[in-house]
Amino acid sequence: MEINLVVNAEIELLTAIKNADVFALEKILHDDLLFNLPDGQTITKGFDLNTYRSGKMKIEVLEASDQIINIIENNAVVGVTILLKGTYDNQPLDGVFRYIRVWKQFDENLKVIAGSCSALK
Repeated sequence: MEINLVVNAEIELLTAIKNADVFALEKILHDDLLFNLPDGQTITKGFDLNTYRSGKMKIEVLEASDQIINIIENNAVVGVTILLKGTYDNQPLDGVFRYIRVWKQFDENLKVIAGSCSALK
């Protein structure tokens, strides 16, 4: 796996999140995805997609920084800091979060298989 593939996949993912592009997220997220939220809740791909489908999640600002990528065979582990502004379920969402994501290569496609998020500010 080449690092450029992971960098491009991350850009595609963040663009899909910002635009609430459920079609793109459907392709990027693995069916068996598990993701830990800052409150400790573990969500699935279906739960995540429903937050975008329902309009609960609305992102106005999404800026990535401090990205670190480690490639381990056909997996990539990404650590990235995200500035996020928007609303979730009509509640303000405004903070800086540290994400860790695990990407796995399946044939030609990279998919997110796991992740976690911690609030920094």
